[in-house]
Amino acid sequence: MKADASPVINVLREAWADRAVPLPSYESAGAAGADIRASLPADQRRDGFRLEPMQRAIVPTGLRVAVPQGYEVQIRPRSGLALKHGISLPNTPGTIDSDYRGPLGVLLINFGSKPYVIAHGERIAQMVVAPVARAGFAEVAALDSTGRGSGGFGSTGRG
Repeated sequence: MKADASPVINVLREAWADRAVPLPSYESAGAAGADIRASLPADQRRDGFRLEPMQRAIVPTGLRVAVPQGYEVQIRPRSGLALKHGISLPNTPGTIDSDYRGPLGVLLINFGSKPYVIAHGERIAQMVVAPVARAGFAEVAALDSTGRGSGGFGSTGRG
């Protein structure tokens, strides 16, 4: 089976960004997400960025991206940061649309009980490139019936 060509995400570094911070990269052969690193402003690089418990903040990456039309980039938490420190994304997954060209910031939240210091160059999230299907929307008088019906949250089992 012939594999489709992988999309290319063009990456532009902000003028202020630290060029020593690596571009997003897949850290293992089977990784679905490419790790994204914090690129802090020069005045925060030595001490890092302190994220207090329950604080939300956009952490800069120093990057802008061009996602090909027909794709999106999903920004997701790193499981190790979530497990060990309670660091996550309040809007997971975040979406970068193909027509967005602004700064790539990662919205983080500290669900932990202690402050967490984000170091300059630290891996803070991962990006997954995914195809996008655009749907049409049609108003109808009734919907077809299914076995689940109108059962909502938790209706298909425990939790």
